[in-house]
Amino acid sequence: MPVDLTALTPIAGHRPWARYMVDAAHWDGIGRSLGEGEADLLGLWGEPDFVHLAFRPPAAAPAIASLPVRDGAFPSIGKQHPAAIRLERTIADLYGHTVIGAPDTRTWLDHGAWGVRAPLGARETAALRDPTDYEFQPVRGEGLHQIPVGPVHAGIIEPGHFRFTANGEIVARLEERLGYVHKGIDGLLIDADAERATRIVARTSGDSTVALSYAFALAFESARGVVAPLRAQVIRGIMAELERIANHFGDVGAICNDAAFALLHSYCGIFREQVLAVCDKVFGHRLMMDAIAPGGVRHDIGTEQARLILELLDDLAPRFDEVVRFYDATPSLLDRTRTTGVLSVELAAKWAAGGYVGRASGRNFDTRRDVPYAPYDQAVFEVPLMQAGDVDARIWIRVHEIEASMKLLKTWLSGLPAGPVLVNIPEPLEACEGVAMTEAFRGDVLVWVRLTADGRVARCHVRDPSWFQWPLLEAAIEGNIVADFPLCNKSFNCSYAGQDL
Repeated sequence: MPVDLTALTPIAGHRPWARYMVDAAHWDGIGRSLGEGEADLLGLWGEPDFVHLAFRPPAAAPAIASLPVRDGAFPSIGKQHPAAIRLERTIADLYGHTVIGAPDTRTWLDHGAWGVRAPLGARETAALRDPTDYEFQPVRGEGLHQIPVGPVHAGIIEPGHFRFTANGEIVARLEERLGYVHKGIDGLLIDADAERATRIVARTSGDSTVALSYAFALAFESARGVVAPLRAQVIRGIMAELERIANHFGDVGAICNDAAFALLHSYCGIFREQVLAVCDKVFGHRLMMDAIAPGGVRHDIGTEQARLILELLDDLAPRFDEVVRFYDATPSLLDRTRTTGVLSVELAAKWAAGGYVGRASGRNFDTRRDVPYAPYDQAVFEVPLMQAGDVDARIWIRVHEIEASMKLLKTWLSGLPAGPVLVNIPEPLEACEGVAMTEAFRGDVLVWVRLTADGRVARCHVRDPSWFQWPLLEAAIEGNIVADFPLCNKSFNCSYAGQDL
């Protein structure tokens, strides 16, 4: 049965979701509910004295459960819901908490190069370890061999190690090891002023800088009881959709390139570059980094700037349609993408996979529609859905999202509301907390923030969609040939930096 926290009193000063202080029985009940598919896990993070779990019951508002850490330990959620395992390993690495009953007690972010143990907890001196000293899961069977790939790759990408176990050319198991780009985001955000925190969150994963800044601003504003001006809300939506289509253009082309079809990669690269160039002209930065701030946006859109974006869309739409027709009429390309890297509907639902990964496998969820925030709460747009769960389906979700984003952009740009784009946020009278989710191009982003009475960030946690997508890539590649891994990997396009915090 779904866990019921309504008999508990929500913690004061936390907005807009309720946060409850729970005991071990409630915590275990939430774990069972997640494991039985009766709720979605949205996030799991720690502090020196507490662990927090964000979840979303069906047909109900999301909530956060907070459990005091007793004697440096807390019960595992991962033993009932595997999607929590890497999050628990991260909490253990950063805070030194023991996870009781954890199915996997290996380190995750701590590769032995820090010189300390539990840097956000006891911060005890620790001997340096060989970073290659890591025990991968054992695989036994006749005719199996292992193929190690990374962490350094041939392209200009972030580091990650992939350990393939194969039977001939068929992948029997893939296990990832990440954490090579750990930046200490959680630690950097402790006691940061609002300006510094805004900049740090925006850099958690550069390709999602708008969505991350958006979520932080909404969480900050919720904590302080402030609403950004209507014009700023719409401009935020415009930036988010421009970021979405730029990344989707890049992904569609890159997937085709990994199938040795460089022509479409070239065209999509040009389309992405055109979007980024216009973003630079309108917002002063190709990625629109630091353009969103608590209280609104730092760049207005004038008549000439709106015209630039509309002309861009009119130019790109028919040219991209031609690329899509070419993709759909090329049998050799479709042979590589169809039935390749299938993620089952059941796994996508169980892991609450976001974005194109989830929607290509039948999970009908989009934060913009299902946990609505301005300006999407007043917008009408299509959320594409497919069931095949293969590389081809993940391409088509992107294609349809580009089309929907262009329609949204044209609607907003044709009727921008008048008014200011940034408001001052008054000094708080007491400590407060806020949480928000936004829909990045990969899927749902969550940001939780606690502010002190003098307006500083006491604690902030950022959760990228890749936390719940990387493990599903391991499942999707099983049974495929090794040569199809680049296709599968790019069709997921998970962020290394976004989950290496």
